[in-house]
Amino acid sequence: MQEGKKPKVLFLIPYSLGIAPGQRFRFEQYVDFLSSHYDISYSCFINQNTYSILYSKNTIKNLSLKIVGLTISSIRLLLRIPTFKKFDVIFIYREVSLIGPPFVEWILFKLFKKKIIYDFDDAIWLPNVSNANKYFGWLKFPNKTSKIISYSKLVTVGNNYLAEYAKKFNPNVVIIPTTIDVNYHCRKERKINSNKIIIGWTGSVTTNKHLATLLSVIKKIKFKYKDYVDFIMISNLPIENTESLIRFIPWNKNTEIEDLEQFDIGIMPLTDDEWSKGKCGFKGLQYMALEIPTIMSPVGVNTEIIQDGVNGFLASTEDEWFEKISLLIDNEDLRMQIGKNGRKTIEQKYSKQVWQDKYLEYFEQVLNSIL
Repeated sequence: MQEGKKPKVLFLIPYSLGIAPGQRFRFEQYVDFLSSHYDISYSCFINQNTYSILYSKNTIKNLSLKIVGLTISSIRLLLRIPTFKKFDVIFIYREVSLIGPPFVEWILFKLFKKKIIYDFDDAIWLPNVSNANKYFGWLKFPNKTSKIISYSKLVTVGNNYLAEYAKKFNPNVVIIPTTIDVNYHCRKERKINSNKIIIGWTGSVTTNKHLATLLSVIKKIKFKYKDYVDFIMISNLPIENTESLIRFIPWNKNTEIEDLEQFDIGIMPLTDDEWSKGKCGFKGLQYMALEIPTIMSPVGVNTEIIQDGVNGFLASTEDEWFEKISLLIDNEDLRMQIGKNGRKTIEQKYSKQVWQDKYLEYFEQVLNSIL
């Protein structure tokens, strides 16, 4: 490398920038900081149009468009492979391609001898396909995760559960929690209208099923509090046949903070299974950053984020969910205190500002082959 030239770093990612929550909060928010040190480029597998089609309902037209979009994306990726030779470090988030075996990753490691940083924030070695893409499940190849781990110079993951899996295939594994930019996720307005309590959830079509597990609790809360309580979900698709219980707001990046600020209470239910143990608590972290008192299922990393009754609440059973939601509805002072403590937790442990220097340090270790 010529003296004075910045090292070239390529981010090989599944989705285009700014639309996928995992990408945005695993690495995109660090890019401005990293750009002062490296010459950064991107290559995404699917563009924004294909992304919006991919997670739409399975009509005959949409299925055809999904097939076309995945085919074009695959061809485009294959044509780009020769250009990957010029980079000093390759950062891969989850997988280079949404379908097929780790062909490109193998070329980068075996033929191009590239230094790879591999990051993932879900238990992606487990079969998991959304209803919107159930017909494409056979193309997913979840077992490729272990291969990509073994090809990598460094593996960064979001929690201990993911780290234990990765260490089976590579000793160079570090935990970087999913983080929040506290200058972006900060409450701009205080809710004045106290005549109604808003209980909210945010997610996507792939996680709507977790909110659905609380439908019976939501019915009980609505029966108890009547019009004093409203439930809101922010997602790219609603849960069908829940219009009378849950008001749907389409996710919009331009209004995401404003939309979340409506919440008086934030909820993050999870099923207690192997997939959920790999989750990194992102919904809860968003609520907490905005001083929204948060209730989470005690699954995986959630038990590390939340001190029950201090900076949030943990709830397992339907009775616990009903009890703790009711407690927060009935006590405004408690909502305020829990919300403030949650914000402090984010600022001290889960903020981009706290982690960005460590993030840079890991890149430097890979570039200098310290690992």
